[in-house]
Amino acid sequence: MKNIIETIRKHYPVTDLTIQELISYLTPCCFPKKYQLIKEGVYCKYAYFIEKGMLRAYWIVDGEEYTTSFGAEGCMVFSMDELYYNRKSEEYVETLEDVEAYRINISDLKKLMETNIELCNWGRIIHQNEYRRLHQSHKERLALPAKERYEEFRKQFPEVCKRVNLTYIASYLGITLSTLSRLRNERP
Repeated sequence: MKNIIETIRKHYPVTDLTIQELISYLTPCCFPKKYQLIKEGVYCKYAYFIEKGMLRAYWIVDGEEYTTSFGAEGCMVFSMDELYYNRKSEEYVETLEDVEAYRINISDLKKLMETNIELCNWGRIIHQNEYRRLHQSHKERLALPAKERYEEFRKQFPEVCKRVNLTYIASYLGITLSTLSRLRNERP
């Protein structure tokens, strides 16, 4: 759980006691590459803390996939629709590599965030950061040319650029695969 604990504490200084309380609710699990952790139109009973591996979230619109985010070691993945609105997920989350994770029941996570101020504050901060990332991504898609969007992506997510299929990166950036390939080849 090294990556998970390190990432939690990077965002908020939780105590060992809080970490132990969280761990008491976690169950280890492993998933192969291309496994769907979360599916559109299905209730997902769990949130996942990723210890090892990479994944992506995406929507399907008119049969086409649109990547919305990437996650790797230390991240937490869940259906916001279920956690906050008690609704079925509106997106998919699939593994891009073999993944080692820990799962927690959504109801237990809610309870912990309601009763443990450290976990509540940690959750608030990760959501603030995610909102900022989404806001910045939306702004870049609307305002920046493809080349600058790609350069910003490379700065923000260097590890994703090394580990993820270019099709998914192009989808995230809102450009075609051929445009992304051309931009990569133009780099010095």
